[in-house]
Amino acid sequence: MNMPAISDKEFTQFQQMIYNIAGISMAPSKKMLIGSRLAKRLVHHGVQSYGDYFHILQQGGTQGEMQVAVDLLTTNETFFFREEKHFEFLRNELLKIRMPGRPYRIWSAACSYGQEPYTAAMVLADVLGDAPWEVLASDISTRVLDRARTGLYALEQAERIPKHYLSRYCLKGVGKHDGTFMVEPRLQKRIMFSQINLNQQLPSTGEFDVIFLRNVMIYFDKDTKREVVARLSAKLRKGGYLFIGHSESLNGFAGDLQAVRPAIYRKP
Repeated sequence: MNMPAISDKEFTQFQQMIYNIAGISMAPSKKMLIGSRLAKRLVHHGVQSYGDYFHILQQGGTQGEMQVAVDLLTTNETFFFREEKHFEFLRNELLKIRMPGRPYRIWSAACSYGQEPYTAAMVLADVLGDAPWEVLASDISTRVLDRARTGLYALEQAERIPKHYLSRYCLKGVGKHDGTFMVEPRLQKRIMFSQINLNQQLPSTGEFDVIFLRNVMIYFDKDTKREVVARLSAKLRKGGYLFIGHSESLNGFAGDLQAVRPAIYRKP
C-alpha cells in the first residue's frame, strides 16, 4: 500500500486535536514527522487517507485508538543524567535539607521512557540510603510508560551513567538480553509510574520536594505554560524546587516561584 502524503488540512486537524488533548503546539515543520508516525495506523485500519483516520478517531467508542494516536504524536526523547548539573544540585544542596520523619518526594512529570526518574532514584538511593524516599514518574503516553516500567535499555544508554552508579544500580544483560542493561529491581520498586495529563486537572498526588518538568514546555503555548506551571507549583511543598529544561524559561509564568539557578526555581 503506497502511503499518501498528509495534506495541510489533515495536518491542521491532528495539530488541533493534540493541542486540545495535551496542550502541545505542533509547528508546521512537524507535518512530515506527523505523517510518518501516523502512517502505520492507516495501514492497520485499511484506510486511504489521514482524513479517514482522523474520522475514525472522532467516532464514539474509540478511546483505545485515541490513546494510540496520542502516544504516536507526543515526543519521547531523553537519556540518563540529562542536564546533569540538575542532579549535582539535587545531590549537593537539596538532600541536605530534607525533613526527618517524612519521605523525600520527587515527581518526574514527563518521564518518557524512564531515564529521568531512574536517574533521580539513583541519586536518592546513593545519598539517602535507607531513609524514606519516593519517586512518581508520569507521562501522557501509555506506550512509553509500559517501556519505562521494564527498566530495560540498550547498552549505549549506559554511557552517561557514572561508573559507580552503573555498578551499584544496573545489571548487564546476558544471553538473549545481550546488548542491554536493566535498572536494579530494588530501585525499580521505589518508582511509581502513572499516566497523567498535565493539561488537565491533576490527580491527588500529595506534595513534592522536587518536580522535574524539563524539555516539555517548549511544546506549549503561553497560556498552556501558565496553566501547567500553576498546577505543578501547587503540588510543591514550601521550599520545594521546580526544574525545567535549560533551553526553557519561566519568564512571565513563574507565579510565586523564584529563580535560584539556571532552570531551577524555588517555592518560597
